[in-house]
Amino acid sequence: MSKFKTYTKSILIPLIVGGVIGLIISGSIDYDSLQKPPLAPPSILFPIMWTILYILMGISYGILKDKTLVNKEINLIYYIQLFVNALWPIAFFVLKWRLFAFFWIILLAILIIIMIIKFYKKNKLSGLLQIPYLLWTLFATYLNLSIYLLNK
Repeated sequence: MSKFKTYTKSILIPLIVGGVIGLIISGSIDYDSLQKPPLAPPSILFPIMWTILYILMGISYGILKDKTLVNKEINLIYYIQLFVNALWPIAFFVLKWRLFAFFWIILLAILIIIMIIKFYKKNKLSGLLQIPYLLWTLFATYLNLSIYLLNK
């Protein structure tokens, strides 16, 4: 597979997953009506950030794929974290299970840390490209818990 196809596919998969989830939750997003903690960004920032993060995630995976560094373990952690990532907004926005979503996002952060370590061992840049995703997820964890506590 050519580099172009490898990277295109690697970037499109998380973008499509994120886009489908965005469509599923679009009618249930109540972020603007919730009490929010200090540092809570405006709602317009979320789709922008997630698009950037999904692109970085795809590039990171594409690097490993292009260099034939992907194995069963890499695929497993990558696709499990993507699945866990996809279910968080459903729990938080659609089901309104905000406390459950908090514990779910902690699971996601742990999976991202494991993914970063595994990617970094294969290719340093691939691992480093996932750090913004981890930082944003940790920030989202703060928002999730704060929103839960402020809106009980």
